[in-house]
Amino acid sequence: MATLSEAYREHPLHLRHIIPLDFSSIQTLPDSHAWFHDHDRDSVPDQNRDHDHDDDGGIPSIPIIDLADPNAMELMGMACENWGAFQLKNHGVSMSDIKEVEKEAKRFFDLPTDQKLKALRSPGGATGYGRARISPFFPKFMWHEGFTIMGSPSSDAKKIWPNDYQTFCDKIEIFQKQMKALAEKLTRMIFNLLEIPEQEKKWVGSTNSNNGAIQLNFYPVCPEPNRAMGLAPHTDTSLFTILHQNQTNGLQIFKEGKGWVHVNPNPNSLIVHTGDFLHIISNARFKCALHRVVVKRTKKRYSVAYFHNPPLDYVISPLVVNSNDARFRRVSVKEYFGIKAKNFGEALSLISTS
Repeated sequence: MATLSEAYREHPLHLRHIIPLDFSSIQTLPDSHAWFHDHDRDSVPDQNRDHDHDDDGGIPSIPIIDLADPNAMELMGMACENWGAFQLKNHGVSMSDIKEVEKEAKRFFDLPTDQKLKALRSPGGATGYGRARISPFFPKFMWHEGFTIMGSPSSDAKKIWPNDYQTFCDKIEIFQKQMKALAEKLTRMIFNLLEIPEQEKKWVGSTNSNNGAIQLNFYPVCPEPNRAMGLAPHTDTSLFTILHQNQTNGLQIFKEGKGWVHVNPNPNSLIVHTGDFLHIISNARFKCALHRVVVKRTKKRYSVAYFHNPPLDYVISPLVVNSNDARFRRVSVKEYFGIKAKNFGEALSLISTS
């Protein structure tokens, strides 16, 4: 079975879009990372600005859903329709195991740059250390470092810690197993809500499917956070993404009529947001979560994302009664990865039937 690594191998990047800046040596914001200027006040991602309030006077926020709630499936459906995102509690993933992975992420990102570069992602590679994979599609670089894992992390971990890599691998693999189980549970619930036919969901839970990826993210302190961008606005090439963030906010979801809304850390909860594939399958019933990350002057931010995907050979098609109502054409997961690798911000429109 084809893997995500193979999909990325067909679309190599230039090294300048892979090697991160050595943030530890930076005292001022370089022009290469300056997204905004002082006169761009309307577009600056000001962390201190209050959000517009809802009609009831409250600050807008994505819903918090208890997975143990008998109505959890319906609540997830409403959240996907209205926001494309929700926070999930009682999710079944051990918080102590999540904290261990966060600790390992900090251990890695705290290493000297030359040591981290030993695991640099290759131009045609999918795993290892580097800039955000979306970097080539934006005119400025992001205030971010990442480490991508697909399957076992041992190959890259051995490059960093030749004699002490097992701890990192063990913590990641325990976390990976739990996130895969949660992702499959959520997929079944969402597919049941959408009334996806049984033959279309046989891949869910398959032992042969290697369709998940873990991304460790680090957003260093920034000398001018209102002029920088941690992660540029984008949607994920996934069915959905499950995210843990430490107790420093920075993730923002775009909500029509509200603008950019902070997703504040909620202890013991995980964030779930929809990706392109769920948007297509639902025939645009579910929003595709446009999100970004802003940075801070005095606080580092760490997050761990789990991207859940169908197999590469799976054909994505909108669930409609009448084929004339389909808003997107049928497309395999692998083909869509290729389309988005070349036409990042226009991939959905390129498979649109309208």
